[in-house]
Amino acid sequence: MLPMPAPAISRRHLLLGAGGLSFLAACAAPVEEVPEETVNGIPLSQIVEGYGPLPDERFPLGPVPPEYLVGVNRRGHGRYLGDARPGSIEIDNYAKLLYWIESEGTAWRYSIAVGRLGRTMRGTTTVQNKREWPSWTPTANMIRSEPEIYRQFAGGVPGGPANPLGARALYLYRGGRDTMYRIHGTNDWSSIGNSGSAGCIRLFNHDIIHLFARVTMGTPVIMRSREDSIRIEGEALANRGIDLPAYFASRESIEDGTAGQRPPVLEAMMNADGTYPPEILAQLAARGMTDLADETAGTIAPHDPLSAATLGV
Repeated sequence: MLPMPAPAISRRHLLLGAGGLSFLAACAAPVEEVPEETVNGIPLSQIVEGYGPLPDERFPLGPVPPEYLVGVNRRGHGRYLGDARPGSIEIDNYAKLLYWIESEGTAWRYSIAVGRLGRTMRGTTTVQNKREWPSWTPTANMIRSEPEIYRQFAGGVPGGPANPLGARALYLYRGGRDTMYRIHGTNDWSSIGNSGSAGCIRLFNHDIIHLFARVTMGTPVIMRSREDSIRIEGEALANRGIDLPAYFASRESIEDGTAGQRPPVLEAMMNADGTYPPEILAQLAARGMTDLADETAGTIAPHDPLSAATLGV
């Protein structure tokens, strides 16, 4: 018995079938958009590489919001243009940058906040102690000069989120004596890229963790002069940021997570060539800060040897 041929499908059948499908599709329930997952209110797609959650820390850290990581405020890796030797740290208090110099002419660049004590650093020191989540006690001079900030901490602060030294600290010595200078983390995001009334040299906690893993005991720490800062970084970057007042928050509010953060400081959000990114220029103009916006508008940025495009984690 021969197989029966399949019935021919007429144009009428095709039109009827298509109409039926359209009808079914129109009656189907609309597909609901699934909201993007967030971490501490930050959408996963906006978390900057290298600044995401660190759940395995003794005190787990959340991500750094992207608005604090514009321009050179974001860690970079690439060609090093300074004069320090490989295996050393160079600090530029003027451009608010710290470099960890590697071999082959490369370096990691970190943005820093420079406190009053940090601004007095001169010459060369060496790293002679390293601590994770260090404890801290303010000096008598700190309590005397700014009692409204430091008196509450006079008895000392154990390591943790409320500690001003943050997640890691490098202790700097000269001639075998503690200089009392520190390179450390901070829980004040807005301070990065600026000068402040308190502290030494501060980095985002994510950055001090990254640096801490690379630095060995005996590492030399060199302070860059203003003349060298202008020669290497340029006049604009050598004057980056503003003088911020101390950010006062009670110990309790820091520990329970209610202290909050100041908004990002736009003046600190420069590119490596001393210009401002377009989104920062627009915000500066919107705030009436036209002098800053006009200074860098229309400038063609040269190659940045330590640009975010070469970012590592």
